[in-house]
Amino acid sequence: MKRTLLTMALLIMAAPAASQSRDPVLVPDVSNRNIEIKYSFTGEDLLLFGAILYPGGRQPNERADIVVVIKGPTNAIRVREKQRLAGTVWVNAESVRFGSVPGYYAVASSRPISEIMDERTAAIYELGLANLSLSPSAFAEAGQLQRFQRGLVDLNRRLGLFSEDGSTVEITDGVLYRARIAIPARVPVGRYTAETYLVQGGRVLAVASRDIDIQKTGFDRAVAQAAENYGLFYGLLAVALSVGMGWLGGWLFRNR
Repeated sequence: MKRTLLTMALLIMAAPAASQSRDPVLVPDVSNRNIEIKYSFTGEDLLLFGAILYPGGRQPNERADIVVVIKGPTNAIRVREKQRLAGTVWVNAESVRFGSVPGYYAVASSRPISEIMDERTAAIYELGLANLSLSPSAFAEAGQLQRFQRGLVDLNRRLGLFSEDGSTVEITDGVLYRARIAIPARVPVGRYTAETYLVQGGRVLAVASRDIDIQKTGFDRAVAQAAENYGLFYGLLAVALSVGMGWLGGWLFRNR
């Protein structure tokens, strides 16, 4: 109820600005801006919703579409290609380093992106898995880069960390929109952005974003912080626990 009242207040405050502008204005929000990962976390369905405010309150005759993107923290990743040696042994062969790979990337739209904008516009805004800019740092042959990028994207899709759906966003009366995007259990922690794009006639007319924080809590957070801030101590403790559990298991087995 409080979130609904807050959203209504935002719409009222944004209305004067929309009426003075020639372009429409987006007023987006998300169902949860702070996701806590606990030991029992199995994922979450995140609701992205909002309104399109047109100048003077008049909707254009041409259809408008909505694209929403959730993108997680970026990291540098080196992708290696396995090669079979002597028919039975697999070894590392060629590799490519990508400088900005999002830990999570999900895009949803009211129609397939290829139907609402051209390839150039989609590439400029990095909309769609095929248009992700992963910043390869090696000057490799174009075909090789594409092969490695396709492999990286396919791996993350199978892990549930990358997704694209061209029919998830629902638009009501041409003004209100909503979409549900699944956040998997293995999602990395960090700061995320939920971006909303209003597209009409192949052009992006408005963009708005909201921040989302995904953090571990409780015992999981304490362990993660210990591993990050006290790496040596954490490693020695893990080894000691492993040795202790092995010794205890052996002792119990001998005395049965």
